[in-house]
Amino acid sequence: MTDTRSRVLIAGSRTFADYPLLCATLDRLLAGRGPVAVVSGGAGGADRLGERYAAARGLAVERYVPDWDAHGRAAGPIRNREMVAGCALAVFFWDGQSPGTADAIARARKAGVPVEVVRYADPAPPPGTPAPPARAVPQATPVAPPAPPTGGPPPPPAPRLLDRVRDALRVRHYAIRTERAYTDWVRRFVLYHDKRHPDGMGAAEVTAFLTHLAVEGEVSASTQNQAFSALLFLYRHVLGAEPGKIAGVVRAARRRAEPVVLTRPEVTAVLRKMPDPYRLMCELMFGSGLRLMEVLRLRVKDIDLDRAEITVRMGKGGKDRRTVLAEAVRPRMLLQLDEVRRVHELDLAAGRGRVWLPEALARKLPGAAAEYKWQWVFPSGRLSIDPRSGEERRHHAHESSLSRAVTGAVAAAGLSKRATSHAFRHSFATHLLEAKYDIRVIQELLGHANVETTMIYTHVLNKGGRGVQSPLDAE
Repeated sequence: MTDTRSRVLIAGSRTFADYPLLCATLDRLLAGRGPVAVVSGGAGGADRLGERYAAARGLAVERYVPDWDAHGRAAGPIRNREMVAGCALAVFFWDGQSPGTADAIARARKAGVPVEVVRYADPAPPPGTPAPPARAVPQATPVAPPAPPTGGPPPPPAPRLLDRVRDALRVRHYAIRTERAYTDWVRRFVLYHDKRHPDGMGAAEVTAFLTHLAVEGEVSASTQNQAFSALLFLYRHVLGAEPGKIAGVVRAARRRAEPVVLTRPEVTAVLRKMPDPYRLMCELMFGSGLRLMEVLRLRVKDIDLDRAEITVRMGKGGKDRRTVLAEAVRPRMLLQLDEVRRVHELDLAAGRGRVWLPEALARKLPGAAAEYKWQWVFPSGRLSIDPRSGEERRHHAHESSLSRAVTGAVAAAGLSKRATSHAFRHSFATHLLEAKYDIRVIQELLGHANVETTMIYTHVLNKGGRGVQSPLDAE
């Protein structure tokens, strides 16, 4: 006989303990639905209360317990994928932070399952419990309105301000680095004004905060502009309002520093002090003109050894471009690609091996994430949890590890210049100019939108106003 029961997933964070709220929410959502079977992840908190609700209402329970022995840390995401399949509804009681619940929510939505998310605040600790350290995120949750007199269920609490900011950024497909930066600026803005909600603030408060950054914080002009962009995003796309005319802001001084350029002997001395894969990374910056993050975000398919070419995807400004691949790096690149394949095959054997892909591409090509050609050229040595999906995967190497390697190699080589990883890119452009390549060609290889940006490298060639001979050198 065919089972006609609707499968309803009830899950959420382990800290959820509000059984009356769960009952009221589920009674409202399941009214008139007919026979129901409750699907549970078998964890504490919301999952356990969902099973209690099912027992009280005489409903069947399907429990999906993660197999940690077989799948290790990937067991949770695998369990989530299996239990959302075929559900008619998924109800989550989420604290806004649990990565496991975030992963289950994302998988349910991807599977086309109708999703109801009930946000809640962590419960207060029992009397006598020491207060936890202050959280960096300001608690700006609006107070929920009282329950209607008809005795209906209370509405779920409104999401916190920073959660709303994150949601707005993700809907617009902003990068994770931008998301972290913008939410941090909103947090600092709220804390600067004694935790007042931005709904009650406007142009005057924005002006005061930006002026504080320049005068007391002594931030750079680019940092101040980023803070301004974050606050404009908050008001326009989260609060749905204009802050008003921003005037009278004390602007941070804009200083254009001369790029640090290394000679060929200096580059060689630094590279000799670097182990692989960091040496190969720096050779790509010096030999191909790549930025630090462009190197780290390279995928196997972006390397064309036959054409001696690199394709840079989503560079600065979201643009793609092609640049040269030096013949000198071919042997080390082949060894690195062999290492990538070895690590990827081990990950696949362990039930992992799915690399991060942009959301639209992941939907269009669901199997691409596990293919070798989409893997990072410089994968991290450890697995990590995706902050958005909660899925465990291998990301690319972290920028801080490369920066530390460059700093150490520069010191070991005895250079007196304050050279960072970006000095290799500066040197790429300068040496091409010295070799008489057309500046428009160099502009294209570097990915500059404006040729004036490329012109800063002419300082090494003594072009323009500085192309003069000192009187002391005159015969």
